[in-house]
Amino acid sequence: METGFGWIKVRGERYEYDIVIHVNGEVSRREKEKSRVPMGHTPLSEKELDFLERENPEVVFIGSGQYGLLPVTENARKILEKYDVKIEPTPEILKDIENEKRKYVAILHITC
Repeated sequence: METGFGWIKVRGERYEYDIVIHVNGEVSRREKEKSRVPMGHTPLSEKELDFLERENPEVVFIGSGQYGLLPVTENARKILEKYDVKIEPTPEILKDIENEKRKYVAILHITC
């Protein structure tokens, strides 16, 4: 995996939007419109995390953007307490994801 501002490459496929890597390895677009707030940066909110219970990952990786600026709401943090969670800037967290042996979900922000 590799990333730069506004893009991420996973298994040779380039994405120019935020993504989620699911427990089964599937990659989907992050549904950040669920978390959108009027005016300001779209945070990661509890509204985007409803799938975690179904997938039951052992660890959740959150790539917080190229500069680590993705806000995570307090309600999202409460949901994430059930899991082993790692939150780091996206370029830094990719190494952790590549070395992970447990079932995981990764939510990866590709800008800020």
